[in-house]
Amino acid sequence: MLKIKCTISYDGTNFHGYQVQPDKRTVQQEIEHALEKIHKGEKIHIHASGRTDTGVHAKGQTIHFETNLDIPGNSWRKALNALLPSDVYVTHAEIVSNDFHARYNVVEKEYRYFLLNTKNPDVFRRNHVYHFPYKLDIEAIQEACRYLEGTHDFTTFSSAKATVKGDKVRTLYEVSCNQDNGQIEFIFRGSGFLYNMVRILVGTLIDVGQGKISPPDIGTLLEAKDRKYAGKTAPAQGLFLWRVSY
Repeated sequence: MLKIKCTISYDGTNFHGYQVQPDKRTVQQEIEHALEKIHKGEKIHIHASGRTDTGVHAKGQTIHFETNLDIPGNSWRKALNALLPSDVYVTHAEIVSNDFHARYNVVEKEYRYFLLNTKNPDVFRRNHVYHFPYKLDIEAIQEACRYLEGTHDFTTFSSAKATVKGDKVRTLYEVSCNQDNGQIEFIFRGSGFLYNMVRILVGTLIDVGQGKISPPDIGTLLEAKDRKYAGKTAPAQGLFLWRVSY
């Protein structure tokens, strides 16, 4: 039995998230359907680094699966891409050791969120950026980002619907914000993320940019450990799972 690791990209616009759901199109469903064809009807279960929600995209999601077919890594990439729909693509595939696990061996994840801060929307990018036509103080947002870096309890920035067990302490190695010709790019690199955490962080940083809260208030929000004090959850379409490191 071989274990195959794949890096995949997908446009989440027309998916009901990553994880299999009854009667709904998902990323996991499409990949497992392709694998079932390759394995002549045998069902193959894949494991991912984590789930993404409806409308969220991935540039560097990682999955693994086990197979009894002796096929080289790059051939897996070609075989899967021949069967997958155009909004999912395997960028890399390789054979890995049996102790590898796409979820449990993660060392770091990087998410990026794209916001279009212009008067007019871009209809061609509407599924991949969040259009926000109001004035934002980028320097204030950048200052607030620094308060989020480090190890904190991120309960305030976790969805009230979260089902995670255990503490909500996470370490963020980088939280940054840069603007270029009206596009704002947020980067979040960390040891792990809670449900809706990045989108809630972005919503709160937008509040900072509008002057609703000040950068030092971020520390107070972290200490509160209560979702109601954070900003709105930013829309899904601006969020990308950018990279997973092992």
